[in-house]
Amino acid sequence: MERQRIVAGAVADFSRDAWDRCFPGELESWDYHDAVDRAGLPNFTMLYAAIVGDGRVLAAAPAFTTAYRLDTTAQGALKRITEWVAERWPRAMSLPLLSIGSPVTETAQIGFAPEVADGDKPELLSELIAALTAHAAAHGIGLIAVKDARDADLALWQATLPGFQRMAGLPTAILPLPFASLEDYLKSLSAATRKDMRRKRKAEREIRIERRTAIADVIDRVMGLYEQTVARSELEFERLPAAYFTGILASLPERSHCVLYWHGDDLLAFNLVLASGDRLIDKFIGTDARARDYNLYFLSWIENVRYCIARGIPVYQSGQAGYAAKLRLGSFLALNWNFFRHRNPVLNALLGLVARVVRLDRFDPEIRAAVRGLK
Repeated sequence: MERQRIVAGAVADFSRDAWDRCFPGELESWDYHDAVDRAGLPNFTMLYAAIVGDGRVLAAAPAFTTAYRLDTTAQGALKRITEWVAERWPRAMSLPLLSIGSPVTETAQIGFAPEVADGDKPELLSELIAALTAHAAAHGIGLIAVKDARDADLALWQATLPGFQRMAGLPTAILPLPFASLEDYLKSLSAATRKDMRRKRKAEREIRIERRTAIADVIDRVMGLYEQTVARSELEFERLPAAYFTGILASLPERSHCVLYWHGDDLLAFNLVLASGDRLIDKFIGTDARARDYNLYFLSWIENVRYCIARGIPVYQSGQAGYAAKLRLGSFLALNWNFFRHRNPVLNALLGLVARVVRLDRFDPEIRAAVRGLK
């Protein structure tokens, strides 16, 4: 079968059916990517690669290009040093990058048509990588990467990424919910955590919770909370525009909603989630500095658990960062991996040294423990 390699600039260059049949059941589907494309992420160019044979999409993957800051994963004192360097010599801290994955998906998506046999997947993935590598070369991009490849797919990626270096990415926190009620879930936690949650939940009486599928009337307040949250975070990769939040809700009306947390007329927190019959994905939470006074992170956690249990949703996927609290609340960490290779062998060797300094498991004890658990 003669196959064609395609690298497109929008997911709309493929039909919804052709794309989604490679990603059955995926919440971050064609509609999700289309909303991202229309919103436009500052400093990112989105790409969509596919292998087509006999008029059918056989394999597909989203990707992106950006100017990558080498200290993206650095934290603490090291981050302050690298920011000082970047202010004075910005070109020394940034490289053009093409990465498989997406800035706004939970993991690196790689999808295959249902008729593709497992034995044919490495060859098709190799063709996808070759297509994107050729695109990078044509645009003067030397650094190729894979962002947040799932540990479950590790063997497939390793078989198709010769010469690539690997480092731990941000794990995904996953909470199984085989419980008949919220009280059953709370009973599964340690005695100390149950006591702490009872104390924190006392603030519930002062908070009004509202679930919405449209937030245009409060988008300015939502973005204010988002900007405050980003400013408090040491890890920042993408910066989301308002059109991302409104666009996701408009494009996935049956699979997305936003939870608003009010104290009187003050909006103190918002939480954008995606939901289906088999999982709820906590995409983004934004909070005011006063949210701590009302324990809103923990109240939002309880609210999402309650929502899942009431609808029989068996998995709450709470995403990346804040792992200590999530582990205490019953989650486990599913490891993700980043791969990278620079076409220039000297730069490739230097990047390997940089990766040893800025790798995430150096800064986060939960990530370090999860990585060591595999050895």
